[in-house]
Amino acid sequence: MSLQKFIEKFAEAIEMESVEGLKEGTRFRDLDEWNSLAALSVIAMFDEEYDKELKVPDFKQANTIGDLINLLK
Repeated sequence: MSLQKFIEKFAEAIEMESVEGLKEGTRFRDLDEWNSLAALSVIAMFDEEYDKELKVPDFKQANTIGDLINLLK
């Protein structure tokens, strides 16, 4: 899976207007768009797009987009 494709899906899930500025090291919890609904949307994205259950403890430990990508491995 490409980093850019994941970033695009992530941005769509949290309803960002642009992926500009998003990179592997972006701390997603610091984004203006980040809230509890965005968190649920990312969990749903993992299930729907990647057929992967995102476990809450793992999700709580993730801080960057790169951390989320690593949870798919």
